[in-house]
Amino acid sequence: MSGHSKWANIKHKKERSDVKRGKIFTKIGREIYVAVKHGGADPDANSKLRDVIAKAKAANMPNDTIARSIKKANGAASGESYDEMIYEGYGPSGVAVIVESMTDNKNRTAADVRHIFDKFGGNLGTSGCVSYMFDKKGVIIIEKKDGLDEDTVMMAALEAGADDVVTEEEYFEIITEVNEFSSVREELEKSGYEFLEAQLQMIPQTMIKLDDKRSLSMEKLIDTLEDNDDVQNIYHNWES
Repeated sequence: MSGHSKWANIKHKKERSDVKRGKIFTKIGREIYVAVKHGGADPDANSKLRDVIAKAKAANMPNDTIARSIKKANGAASGESYDEMIYEGYGPSGVAVIVESMTDNKNRTAADVRHIFDKFGGNLGTSGCVSYMFDKKGVIIIEKKDGLDEDTVMMAALEAGADDVVTEEEYFEIITEVNEFSSVREELEKSGYEFLEAQLQMIPQTMIKLDDKRSLSMEKLIDTLEDNDDVQNIYHNWES
């Protein structure tokens, strides 16, 4: 599963989170809200909530902030709701882009996303136009630290049910099937591993390289999408 430049995307998100951590926490809080509304406030009985909590911890969201988000969602009026929307389109030179959003106003979000694509040399497409170029997988990133042995990590991940483990210079990337993600993550947590990233993702099957000019446009496209309050996740096959 190597070769999709996932670490470049993670570093990009991490660098931006240092500047806009509050916005990232707000977006994760929205995911917590939806998970609680759909499955209840008890993580032991709500696997979706457990997964979102793991994502929150990987983003360094404080435990008390997570707890407050769960409590707020559990006590919130039932009238508040969000729709989970997925947009597909193309960036410069046909780069495939998938945008996952969570919105209380579908018309506003669709218009905003379309405008951002148009502004930076892309175009919004129809449902399914690029998703066939991606595989949905569980992705767990563990930072390489002193004393963390490659064979030990690989054995632990595979025994937990992971499909593949890719060793890179700075991190281990663990890939799972969607229905195995939660159990693999929980087993690794029990073994004491900490994650830089832990969530379901859309992994591109092939990558596209761009020249400097188009790379700049692509970076601006991603940055502007990330700045939109309704956008939760962005996936693409640009080899940055």
